[in-house]
Amino acid sequence: MDTPDAIALRRAYYAELAGRYWKRPATEAEIDRGLADDPDDGLVQPTGRFVVGRLAGEALACGGIRLLDPRTVELTRVYVDPRARGAGGGAALLAALEEAGRALGAERVRLDTRSDLVEARALYARHGYREIPAYNSGPYAEHWFEKPLV
Repeated sequence: MDTPDAIALRRAYYAELAGRYWKRPATEAEIDRGLADDPDDGLVQPTGRFVVGRLAGEALACGGIRLLDPRTVELTRVYVDPRARGAGGGAALLAALEEAGRALGAERVRLDTRSDLVEARALYARHGYREIPAYNSGPYAEHWFEKPLV
């Protein structure tokens, strides 16, 4: 979580999410504030994992999982650099995160996302995630998904 690659990817993730939401590029100060306001709690052992994905040795994807309960992990902070999109980066990242969830003993994975993140919603649907009723009340949550891991 605190490696240079992980930090750079988390910043890129937040910059893209904030920029799309605000319909303008996020400033460095806004990225700093956003990351501080939404810490990555629970994404380290024993309650979770954070994964950095590489393409040709370059860190171009990241994502985290955290336990919601002993049988359920939540997928969060999923980001694929535009240079790795369409090249299988998202599928590989999901597979690694799902395997990490199984290693934590989870039987299912859940996530929430926003309506404007059309590509993410399509990725999840292509990989067996189905929409479910809301399981949380996050301020930006508009769609909720779940996939069995067993």
